[in-house]
Amino acid sequence: MSRSDPGYVLGHTDRELSRLKQQARMVEPATRQFFREGGIEAGMRVLDIGSGAGDVAFLAAEFVGASGEVIGTDKSAAAISAATLSARERGLPNVSFCEGDPAELAFDRPFDAVVGRYVLLFQADAAALLRKVARHVKPGGLILFHEPDWVSARAIPPAPTYDRCCAWIQAAFRLAGTDSNMAGRLFTTFVRAGLAAPAMRMQTFIGGGAASADFLQAVADLTTSLAPAMRHGVATNTEIGLETLAERLKQEAALTGSVIVGRSEVGAWTRK
Repeated sequence: MSRSDPGYVLGHTDRELSRLKQQARMVEPATRQFFREGGIEAGMRVLDIGSGAGDVAFLAAEFVGASGEVIGTDKSAAAISAATLSARERGLPNVSFCEGDPAELAFDRPFDAVVGRYVLLFQADAAALLRKVARHVKPGGLILFHEPDWVSARAIPPAPTYDRCCAWIQAAFRLAGTDSNMAGRLFTTFVRAGLAAPAMRMQTFIGGGAASADFLQAVADLTTSLAPAMRHGVATNTEIGLETLAERLKQEAALTGSVIVGRSEVGAWTRK
């Protein structure tokens, strides 16, 4: 999920890579379901686009097993270094990472699948990227992406701080030229890339009380990463109140008795 495209406003700091790991634990069940339904299986050779800290690659490695192989790509040297270290610590000799633009990289042989999480939303022309990376997949191979959508994120009844954070996050992404609402775009992105219409699935987090605490913490962490962008006409430091944001989100949800509906996790996949 780490990128160096113009619209990628989250950066590549140690703090951000740590946030991505926390986020990965939260959204892993959705990605796991998409992989299972899409057909990632033992023995496959998988290319992970925008691999970031490596979490999607490591999940793919569970599916392909020791007889398979996973190669992750990212434009950020810091992300590649962190992911390579994690693969070594996990004892995964069949998982490797390379720095560069996956649309331009060359590989010695084609892949059974190309996957990515939170990648297409950061592309100026997502269909063009998809068309290029599809060339790395053998005929009949799988192309699968997991992207977010914030349209339905809300609190019921309203929790003003959470609702404001969701609006700020979407506004910050828009300011950077990023459409964070991918549910309506994924289908056309696949078709415009010259691929068959994809199968699609959607999941979301929903919960109240203590069950919402981890998700609210994740929202506060994402707001922190986006705060520099928010200062350009979205929200001031005083309005955001980063030092106390996570605690205020949790307290407010508890006081209002709100059910927190998170962003949607959208999967789309097709065969070449």
